[in-house]
Amino acid sequence: MSSTPSLREQQHPLIRQLADCIETVWHKHLDLSPYHLPAELGYVEGRLEGEKLIIENRCYQSPQFRKMHLELARVGNMLDILHCVMFPRPEYDIPMFGCDLVGGRGQISAAIADLSPVNLDRILPDGYNLQLRKLTTSNFSQPRELPEWGNIFSDFCLFIRPASPEEETSFLSHVESFLDIHCTQAIASSPVAPEKVAQIIAGQHNYCTKQQQNDKTRRVLEKAFGVDWAENYMATVLFDLPELPM
Repeated sequence: MSSTPSLREQQHPLIRQLADCIETVWHKHLDLSPYHLPAELGYVEGRLEGEKLIIENRCYQSPQFRKMHLELARVGNMLDILHCVMFPRPEYDIPMFGCDLVGGRGQISAAIADLSPVNLDRILPDGYNLQLRKLTTSNFSQPRELPEWGNIFSDFCLFIRPASPEEETSFLSHVESFLDIHCTQAIASSPVAPEKVAQIIAGQHNYCTKQQQNDKTRRVLEKAFGVDWAENYMATVLFDLPELPM
């Protein structure tokens, strides 16, 4: 009996490989449990310029991470997207992992990954700096410029247009290293003193607010689902914010 292939199987091979890699590393290192999104937002279908738009979300949580979100999206045969953010619990002074792939017509046009500090000093913890400096960075032939709001990213941010299968493999390997470092450092981290929690939440607010300035994402969602739906999706699924303490 034939079955409909999953969204992941229909997407660009690098997106499929990276989605598998992210979930494998999460399961390897972290004590995962489900994070429940509103039921109507786990799987969404719409239309964009006459093409079918599909969005699939998977979310987990762990003792160190409030929410770990992996989103896959596809517009007809024109556009493939992977989006991933790991939101630490505010008791942990650890960075935000973020990763995005955007592809179309069989080519990945944008690939970005980073461990972004959220503390007031915009500095990664020593354990992260030590491990990240040990990584060998491939010489990618087509680096891309960060957007104007990109001051949230660290010095280790990788933003490229992969120009060959070899560069795609190098990017995948680099992101896997980011994830291994992040998960092991997070597990080794101790909760901060209560008075630091508000600072960490403020840093996460800044990260999420800057990310929501991504006009391309917002425009696609608004065209397909309307302004109100797009705003709700960006605020509750893509970049929901922890409550600020009273």
